[in-house]
Amino acid sequence: MIRYYEIYLRSLGLDRERDGDFFREIADLYDRDEVQGLSVYRQHGDIDRLRHILSVTYMSWRVAKAVGANEKQTARGAVLHDLFYYDWHDKSWSHRPHAYRHPGFALDNAKKLTDLTPVEADIIKKHMWPVTPMLPRYRESWIVSMADKYCATQECLAEWFPKYNARIMRDRAKAVASAGV
Repeated sequence: MIRYYEIYLRSLGLDRERDGDFFREIADLYDRDEVQGLSVYRQHGDIDRLRHILSVTYMSWRVAKAVGANEKQTARGAVLHDLFYYDWHDKSWSHRPHAYRHPGFALDNAKKLTDLTPVEADIIKKHMWPVTPMLPRYRESWIVSMADKYCATQECLAEWFPKYNARIMRDRAKAVASAGV
């Protein structure tokens, strides 16, 4: 059984040493300046885009492993799914409507950063389904799309409901104390 909430909590306290298997899968992309620079953009609430990407990537990687999907391609696509360089909260018309257009911006930027497999490209292009009309083609794409929605929901709930945010922080602290997460 996949425990999404526990995976999400774990994603909030990832450690390169303890979670070395995960970080080895993504280091070639995640450690790039173009990706690390995403920390300056707010994503949902107090969560920056890099933090969001890390949670989505970790959840996607764990789910892919659990269901026998290609975890490397899943993780690589997840790292790149929100690779765009603007604050989508700004009122600028240059990137509106954001929800429809940013997957294309991210795909263009990802192609400049690395060679993509068809699976990785599909993950990036279709992660906003059903907002965008194209169905994900691969199960890895479905995994990232669902993980993105799950993590975004957690981030928004934490922003909108202070008691929920306190619960996440309390549960995270308990997980660290009891399991060394």
